[in-house]
Amino acid sequence: MSAPPPLLEVRDLGVTFPARRGRPPVRAVDGVSFDIAPGQTLGLVGESGSGKTTTGRAILQLQPVSAGTVRLLGRDLTSLPAAELRAMRRHMQFVLQNPYSSLHPRMTVAQILAEPLRIHATVPRAAVDERVAELMTLVGLDPAMTRRYPHEFSGGQRQRIVIARALAVNPDFVVCDEPVSALDVRTQAQIVDLLQSLQAKLRLSLLFIAHDLAVVRAVAHRVAVMYGGRIVELGDAAQVYDTPAHPYTRNLLDAVPVPDPARQRARLAEATVDPDFRGREADTGACVFGIDHAATGTAPWHEIAPGHFVSCRFWPRGVTPARG
Repeated sequence: MSAPPPLLEVRDLGVTFPARRGRPPVRAVDGVSFDIAPGQTLGLVGESGSGKTTTGRAILQLQPVSAGTVRLLGRDLTSLPAAELRAMRRHMQFVLQNPYSSLHPRMTVAQILAEPLRIHATVPRAAVDERVAELMTLVGLDPAMTRRYPHEFSGGQRQRIVIARALAVNPDFVVCDEPVSALDVRTQAQIVDLLQSLQAKLRLSLLFIAHDLAVVRAVAHRVAVMYGGRIVELGDAAQVYDTPAHPYTRNLLDAVPVPDPARQRARLAEATVDPDFRGREADTGACVFGIDHAATGTAPWHEIAPGHFVSCRFWPRGVTPARG
């Protein structure tokens, strides 16, 4: 049987911020391409400033796109008229990073959850209260709490409300932008479990943006590693985590502390990757293994294993460094 077509197709996506105060334009997202299948999660990882959030916002058409296409359910979002794009928004939703600032403080939970139902008219007006109660139950909250205001809830409860709001219109695709970074570890685990159960129940496709590699490994089917506005490695989660190919991916994974102090010291002593990536431009061609390449544009893609891709000029030399 052939695989189903992707729910989301992103091709050569580019976002450029205009010049300001004498500074040149900034290419925040540069030629990003990937697919997300129905019911699958793509984890998008990278350090702060790598372009992860801008990519998510551009996919949802919340950020102007300067190049490329974004196709959701077969429709190119970048070329839709405003009215058609508005209609498509019920198929794609956003779970924001900070549950403390993403809920209107003067609206009750009932009003917050009813707002998308009213905007998209997905249920009859008489059924709104019933749908709100259903959403509260779906995310593990008591429907009797809908008359409360956001400040009356804990951080974890607020994030459940944010998730309920995103699911109100039965979307097919949800961008989760650092959805657990503002929460304590115990609550993070609960929210991750909730997202996984909701994905299985509703067959959601997710773009899970995060810098916490452990969380991404727990939730993602595939992982894209982003650096300098570009994706430098893409593959199944096991491929990227167990056999990282790009120097930057290796550096990210080697930066994750291990609980054994002796092992951590040994790993740092044996590390072969230059830890100083900050200040480098992705298009300089500089190789962190000490091999200088000419600046010849974007490094080519290599499929080093079925479904496992790396964009690095190091690979044509045929050398595969072992992990430290």
